[in-house]
Amino acid sequence: MAMTERNLTVDGKTYRIFDVSRADITEGHESLPYSIRILLENVLRKEKLGKASAGDIQKVLAYRSKPGQDIPYYPARVLMQDFTGVPAVVDLAAMRNAMVARGGDPRKINPLIPVDLVIDHSVQIDFWQGKNALQKNVEMEYTRNSERYRLLKWAAESMDNFRVVPPNSGICHQINFENLGRIVRENDEGGTPTLIPDTVIGTDSHTTMIDGLGIMGWGVGGIEAEAVLLGQAYVMPVPEVIGVKLTGKLPAGVSASDLVLTLTEMLRKEGVVGKFVEYFGPGMSALPLPDRATVANMSPEYGATMGFFPVDEKTIRYLKETGREEAAVLSEAYLKETGMFFSPDSEPLYNKVLHLDLGSVRPSLAGPYRPQDRIDVSDLPKVFGAELEKNAPGSAGKAVSVRVNGSEVQIPQGAVAIASITSCTNTSNPFVMVGAGLLAKKARARGLKPPAWVKTSLAPGSQVVLDYLERANLVEELEGIGFTLSAFGCATCIGNSGPLPDYITEAVDNDGLLTASVSSGNRNFEARIHQKVRFNFLGSPLYVVAYALAGRVDVDIMNEPIGKDAEGNEVFLKEIWPSSGEIESVLSSALKGEDYVKRYTEVFKGDDTWRSLKVTSSELFPWDPESTYIREPDLFFDSPEGDPGILENARALGVFGDSITTDHISPAGTIAADYPAGRYLQEKGIPRKDFNSYGSRRGNHEVMMRGTFGNIRIKNQLVPEKTGGYTRRSPKGEIEFIYDAAMEYAAAGTPLIILAGKEYGTGSSRDWAAKGPRLQGVRAVIAESFERIHRSNLVGMGVLPLTFTGGDTIASLGLTGFETCAIRDLGDFAPGTVAEVTAVSPEGKTTRFKAALQIYSSVEADFIRSGGVLPHVLEELK
Repeated sequence: MAMTERNLTVDGKTYRIFDVSRADITEGHESLPYSIRILLENVLRKEKLGKASAGDIQKVLAYRSKPGQDIPYYPARVLMQDFTGVPAVVDLAAMRNAMVARGGDPRKINPLIPVDLVIDHSVQIDFWQGKNALQKNVEMEYTRNSERYRLLKWAAESMDNFRVVPPNSGICHQINFENLGRIVRENDEGGTPTLIPDTVIGTDSHTTMIDGLGIMGWGVGGIEAEAVLLGQAYVMPVPEVIGVKLTGKLPAGVSASDLVLTLTEMLRKEGVVGKFVEYFGPGMSALPLPDRATVANMSPEYGATMGFFPVDEKTIRYLKETGREEAAVLSEAYLKETGMFFSPDSEPLYNKVLHLDLGSVRPSLAGPYRPQDRIDVSDLPKVFGAELEKNAPGSAGKAVSVRVNGSEVQIPQGAVAIASITSCTNTSNPFVMVGAGLLAKKARARGLKPPAWVKTSLAPGSQVVLDYLERANLVEELEGIGFTLSAFGCATCIGNSGPLPDYITEAVDNDGLLTASVSSGNRNFEARIHQKVRFNFLGSPLYVVAYALAGRVDVDIMNEPIGKDAEGNEVFLKEIWPSSGEIESVLSSALKGEDYVKRYTEVFKGDDTWRSLKVTSSELFPWDPESTYIREPDLFFDSPEGDPGILENARALGVFGDSITTDHISPAGTIAADYPAGRYLQEKGIPRKDFNSYGSRRGNHEVMMRGTFGNIRIKNQLVPEKTGGYTRRSPKGEIEFIYDAAMEYAAAGTPLIILAGKEYGTGSSRDWAAKGPRLQGVRAVIAESFERIHRSNLVGMGVLPLTFTGGDTIASLGLTGFETCAIRDLGDFAPGTVAEVTAVSPEGKTTRFKAALQIYSSVEADFIRSGGVLPHVLEELK
C-alpha cells in the first residue's frame, strides 16, 4: 500500500492525505463501495501511526470474500445526547474517582477526540396549547433537570474536547446534519495537518442520519463511546455491503416519509442487521439531501449499521446552502482527488444488490407496534379493526361518553389521543414540513379542526424550521388547528409526550377505551409514546395533520371524508392535500441559507437560564450523596471466583419472546408509583409529580436498576398471567417485581440469565438496557438473535451474549425458565466459541444444548475477561 500518503494543496494550504485511489487494489479503487473506501482510508492512516496493521488493510479489502474479520476503527469524533450522555459523563466522573483511588492521574480520563453533546431528550410536552407553550415547557425542563444540566456544564468546563449544545436548540442528529457535519475535517495526525473523512459514532442509534450527508456514522452503546473517546479503537467486524439501486422518481403525493417506511419493510425482510447499506443509482442522484437524511435516519429501524449516501454535487451544494462554504470547498477537492466522490456511471462491487423503483412507493404508515410493519394508508381501518377485535372483542363501533368542558362527548375506539409532528426523521425535511403547514392552511380555510380529545403538538428538530415556517406564514396556520410550537427537541418521539387530559386517562382506565397516536417519529414500540395509548402509527407530518383532523384511525382518509366544513359539507383529504408544485413554490421563497448561519453561530452559548447555571471547573466531580438524579455508580465488578469460563447454578430472571426492545428492558418514560423505582423515589421524599422520567434519571443507578425490565407492556413467560415488570422466583414460585427477585437472588449468591427469542434488544442504543441487567446480577443472555448495538452493550458490561444453535429455541428445547442452568466450555471467550448449556428442571429432567458466544474480536474477549469496558480501559490508562 505504498505511495498512498502524499500532499494535497487546497486554497494555498498544503495537507497530508492518504489516497485510497493510489492503493494497490486488484480490481481498482472504483470497485470498492464508497463506505469501504472510507474504512480503508481509516486503516491506511492508522497503520502509519502504528495503530493498525497491513493485515487489517487486507481484511477491509476482503469485505466480499471474507466479511466479519475484526479491524480497529478510529472515528474522528463522538456525538451524544443527554439521555445517553448523562450516564456517560457520570461514568467518566466515576472513572476519575476510581483512577485517584488506584493512585493514578484523574486527568487521563479525558476525551482525546472531539465530543459534542446536544441536550435534546429531556423536554416534555406538558403544555401544548397557547402561544407560550414552548416557553412554559422549557421552564419546566430546567426545573426538572437543572441538576443534570449542571453535571453536563461541569463536563464542558472541566474536560478538554467536550462541548455541550444547551437545551431548546433542537435534536442532536438534525444539528449534526445541518451544522456539525463537515464531510472532510482537518486533523493533527502525528503533528502533521492532515485531511481526513469526517466520521462519527454516537450514543444514539439515529446517528445514522449523518450518512445522508456522506459522513460515515452510526450509533453505539454509551460504554463503547466512552472507550473510543478515551483513545481506544472501536473494534468492528468488516461488514457486508448491500447496494440498493434506486431508479425512477417518487409519484405525486408521495414523500420521503413513505419511501423510508417502504425501505424499512423491504430491508427488514431481506435481513441487513450488522451490514452496511449503500444507496446508488439514478434514483439516488435525484433525491434531495433532506430526503436522503430521512432514509439514512431510520437505518436502525431496518436493522443496518448504516444507510449510506455517497457525496455528490447535491451534497456539496447543501453544505454551501447551510453556511459551510469552507468545508464544501475542502470536501469537494479532497473527495475528487482521492476517488471518493460519487460517480453515477460506476457500480461498485457489493456483496448483494437490491433494487427499488421509487415510482412503486405508495402512501404509507407503519404500525401499530413496530416501524417495519408498513401498511398502505387505505388499509389502516382494516389493520386497526383486526387489532381492536384482538384486544377488545366486540367493541368496534362503540364509544365512551365523557364530559369535556361541560359538554358530553362520545369518544370512539381508536380515537387519536396524540398527534405529534416531531423527530429529526421528518422535521429535518422542509418539503414535508411545509406540506403539513399548507395542509393545515387549507383545512382552516374549510373550517376544520381536530376533535377536543386530540393532543396536538409541534416539536421541530432545529430552530431553522421555525424560520422558514414563519417566512411562509404557516406557523399561524398550524397553530390554528392546534399544532402549537411546543419544543425544540425529541419530545413525543422518545416518549416525552407529557400528560393526557384526565378524561382520556379515566376513559382508558375505567371504560376500556383503546386510543391511538399518529406521529412523524421513527419508533412506535408498545408503551413508548405513552403508557395509556395502545396503538401507535408512524407517518409523514402531512398524515399527522390529516389524522388529527379525522380524530380517529378507523377511517379511510384516502376515500372517506375526514370532517365537515362550517356548512356541514363533507371534506375529503384529496380536496385539501397540497400538490408538490405548491410546496416547492413556497420553499423557493421561504427557505434561506442565512437562517442556518444565524441559528448556529452561537449554538453553544445557550439561553439566559443555561448561562446562569453555576458550576466550578474541577478535576473531580462534587458528588451529592443526597441526589436522586446524579449518583456515583459502582460499575467495576469483582471477577467471579473459580473458572471464568464456567457459569454454574444460574437461574432465569426472565423468559421473553421475539422483538424485546431496549424500551422493554429499560424504559425511558413514566415512572409508575407502585413499581420499585417509584417506591425508591417516594422513600427519598420525592412526590409523584416530581418523578420526572426514567430517561431523565439515568445518572442515578439506584433508579435505573430498579426500573430495569420495568416496562408495563413487557411479557415475561415466567408469569404468563401478568403483564409488566414481574417474574416468578425459583424455586418457591413467588410472583414479585423483577428487581425485588433479582436482589433476593443476589443475596443468595445466585447468578442470573435471560432467555429470549429473535431480535433481542432491538431499538434505541440504550446502554442502561445492559447496565441495568448487569447490576441486577444477569451474567448471560441466551437468545435466538441480537440487535447489533445491544449485543455490543452487553459485551461492554461484561454480560455474555449467546445464541441458540441448530435451529433450537426455548420452545423446541422445552425450557420453562425454572431450570437450574450451567454454561460451560466458554474458555477464554474467543470469537467462535460454542458453549455447552445444561438445564436441569425442578423434576430432575436434564436438557443439554449448544449456545454460540457472540464475541467478535479479541478485544471484546478482553472486555469480558475484565468485567466490562470501563474496568478494562481504567487498567490500561493507569
